[in-house]
This record gives sequence, C-alpha cells and structure tokens, in this order.
Amino acid sequence: MAELTHLSGQPLLELDKLVKHYGALRVTDEVSLSVQDRQLHAIIGPNGAGKTTLINQITGDLPSESGSVRFAGQDLRGLGPEKRAVRGLLRSFQITSVFDQFTVLENLTLAALGTREPALGFWKSLLSRQPMVQEARQALQAVGLQGREDVRVSDISYGERRQLELGMALAAGPRFLLLDEPMAGMSPQESAVVVSLLQELKKSYGILLIEHDMNAVFALADWITVLADGRVMFSGTVKQVQAHPEVRKIYLGESTLEALA
Repeated sequence: MAELTHLSGQPLLELDKLVKHYGALRVTDEVSLSVQDRQLHAIIGPNGAGKTTLINQITGDLPSESGSVRFAGQDLRGLGPEKRAVRGLLRSFQITSVFDQFTVLENLTLAALGTREPALGFWKSLLSRQPMVQEARQALQAVGLQGREDVRVSDISYGERRQLELGMALAAGPRFLLLDEPMAGMSPQESAVVVSLLQELKKSYGILLIEHDMNAVFALADWITVLADGRVMFSGTVKQVQAHPEVRKIYLGESTLEALA
C-alpha cells in the first residue's frame, strides 16, 4: 500500500477551481487538485459526485465555466481533446476507438500513429511504419499481451480488451494518463492484472485514476481526493482517507473498511 505524502515540486497537472454547471446545477464546483509526475492520484466518490465530468473538463471534451487546467506548466484553455492528447495528456479507454476487425498489433500501431500523423493516408501500409510498429510492440509488452499481437480484437477476452485499450494509450506517447474506471466489469483475477500493470506504469507516468474498486485504489494511490456533490470533500494519503470520520461514514462505510482490513 502506498504511504507517500503529497510530493513536492512543480505539479505535472494542476486544476484550479474548475466549475461546470447545467443551469442551477453545479456538477463540478471549484475543484482544485494537483498531480506530480510519477504519482498516482485517485479520485473517489459516490455516483453523481462529478468524477467523470471532471475528467471530461481535463481532456477538453467539456468546456468549463470557470477555472483552469495547467499541464506541464502550460494553460490548456482553448485547446480541444486532440491538441491536449498531442501534448501527452491522454485518456485511456476513450482516446481512440478499438477496431474489432484489426489485430491487437494493428490497433496499437494505429494508436501510435494517431497522435503523430494528422491524415489517414497511413491505413494501407499500417505495419510498414517500423518506428510506430516498434512503439506498438513496446506497449504490447508493457500491458502483458505478448503472444496475442496477431489475434483479431473480436477474438480476445474482455480483460485483454481492457489491457489493449491501456496499451493504446501508451502507444500514443503519453506523459500523463487519465483512467476512468479501468477495472469496471472485470473479474477479481482480471482486476489483479491491471493493478499490477498500474503499479509499474506509475513509475514512469503521472496518473489520475477514477475507480470504484477500493481494494485497487488503496493498493495503488499515493494521494486520494474524495468528491461529493461536485466539491472536494477531502484530500489525503490512503491512511488519512481511511481514518477520516466523514469519509468513513458517507462513502467508505465500516463494512468496506472491515473487508479491506
């Protein structure tokens, strides 16, 4: 279990008072947080807390009414999802489509090309782009899909598909990964594989993770932010979050903590 305090130095990702509202409803309400390089920062909270809306604001899929997103010291205001991805801010599982009729390696190569070439003229000679294929093979290895490169995506398991989607984010050349419930729908065995992958990936990337699996969150997180009703309820280390009386009462519950003990 991670026991780090919040790391010092210039954050790689900074959110300052982000607001998104629909009429009178504030879905995110002045949310501020920061994530260092090579740190895994988890966001937890009940359904409707604003977690996915916040991710959409970070990626540029949703405009913010106010507040700012800074990445690697640069204000991203006015930049759409594609330009943010080119800068290395990548959302796994949604940055690009998975093509069921293509092989695992072909999908990874497409992801490697996607943030580097604006046109689609590379389709006919996809696997002839050796530098991109090499990056794709490195991503394949990083997510544990060796030996599955020539299998059509339609023929791989659900867990392998989620590994592939994570590999596609890696092939695209990220500096930072935004992961929105990467273990949703997985069996305990499949989740354990992804937890092991993320343990390795956070040694190289900043990661912002939304996840309902508290076993995974507590095993992975260096820092946790708890959202409730669109606002930051509490931020702290794993131990601090587990000990916070309001978080225990409203979100974690004694039964959850007893199961994790």
